Amino acid sequence: MLMRRLFTLLAAVVMAAVPLAGQAQAKKDSLVLAMALEPPGLDPTAGAASAIAEVVLYNVFETLTKIGSDGSVKPLLAERWDISPDLKTVTFKLRKDVKFQNGEPFNSQAVKYSFERAGSEKSTNKDKRLFASMDFIGTPDPYTVVIGMKTVEPDLLFLLGQATAIIVEPKSSENNATQPVGTGPYRLENWAKGSSVTLAKWPGYRDAAAIKLNRVTFRFISDPAAQVAALLAGDVDVFPRVTAARSLEQIKADGRFQVIVGGTRAKTILAINNKKPPLNDVRVRRAIAAAIDRKAVIEGAGDGFGAPIGSHYVPGALGYIDTTGINPFNIEKSKALLKEAGVKLPLELSLKLPPPGYARQGGEVIAAQLAKVGIVAKIENVEWAQWLDAVYKQRNYDLTIISHVEPFDLVNFAKPDYYWGYDNPAFNKLYEQINNAPTTAERSKLLGEAQKMIANDAVAAYLYQPQFLTVANKKVKGIGKDMPIFDNDLSLMYWQ
Repeated sequence: MLMRRLFTLLAAVVMAAVPLAGQAQAKKDSLVLAMALEPPGLDPTAGAASAIAEVVLYNVFETLTKIGSDGSVKPLLAERWDISPDLKTVTFKLRKDVKFQNGEPFNSQAVKYSFERAGSEKSTNKDKRLFASMDFIGTPDPYTVVIGMKTVEPDLLFLLGQATAIIVEPKSSENNATQPVGTGPYRLENWAKGSSVTLAKWPGYRDAAAIKLNRVTFRFISDPAAQVAALLAGDVDVFPRVTAARSLEQIKADGRFQVIVGGTRAKTILAINNKKPPLNDVRVRRAIAAAIDRKAVIEGAGDGFGAPIGSHYVPGALGYIDTTGINPFNIEKSKALLKEAGVKLPLELSLKLPPPGYARQGGEVIAAQLAKVGIVAKIENVEWAQWLDAVYKQRNYDLTIISHVEPFDLVNFAKPDYYWGYDNPAFNKLYEQINNAPTTAERSKLLGEAQKMIANDAVAAYLYQPQFLTVANKKVKGIGKDMPIFDNDLSLMYWQ
């Protein structure tokens, strides 16, 4: 009798545990993903911060095309497209099963509105030039859009998959910075300023059943030590672009984690204000470049993860040439150039550094290197909002360190009002030739010439192509390896 009672009790305990285990398993539909920087807003058409796209691109907002982690371009809101023989006109056929999260229809008028808004006089879109170069946007029917370009844009399909090309809902577009309304699988649930953003799965999404995660919280952790601590404590499930190289062996030894080393098209540079004397003298800019040992910067800023670059272009991109020999590390040459330019030493320059670890750590290394040639780089650590305002918008700086993450951004050297203030008619003409090159071979050749021109002009001191680490719980699947653009596509992620 006693044995029967014990058996019955044990069976009851086991049966009670079964639903609990099932409930625990069912709860694996949420995720905590961490980022180093908090976005200043949630509208990627209104600001330059890549952190905006890292939260909302492909999650809340969608684009006509979608960029894969391998750099390929696939249909998203556009089902297919046709390109005219002269390469200036693209006809997009749109999906018919899409609606916005406020119930409004997605159609060709929404696309036309989005692109005209992006290219308008009042636009603050960082790719405004692209949309302003659209000669016409035709809408022959609700699900067809015809875009005619003033000049050939060979990378148009790729560019229309970036965050600056999101399709917005006309009635809600002005509030997207705080109340984003898109067509994506997630919508904003909560934004705890200074701490986190939470996205919740949108039941009205056209393929909601395929979305495995019901809720994702983006936590913002800028301090490198705190990033690693949060991972080890299990407070974070996925941390793309984490500053964890110095703790890599400890993380690899912990069986809970997977470590992904991803390639990028990013360029980490020491940006120079070309408009401010004496930095408007190319000899001074070349002297700054010659004073910098790129390999030491890679070790100090990127913990050894990176490849030296000599121009604003990276290995693997069309037409890449090695320009690291144009302004090589040479302290004596740096001193001679400063003397030739008549610079009185010591030369004091501001070095404004945004929060990312690569900038703060790299700034210390570069300041020490510049000191050896008589340049005193006065470090000012600024928050991201301050950097965007003082450096990017007002151009109130001498030097700064930043990673430019867009793959195709040579166009910025053809913008005289861009934050580094480079204004060279010869480059502008060359860039126009690149866009209108009749063949890939000709375009590749011209891209090589562009790289040499901006290297010789020392618009910036080009440092390295970074490699980024992603550390994640090994049971999380669907994490992209390489990063041609900065996004966190939640629709691909799930728990094993």
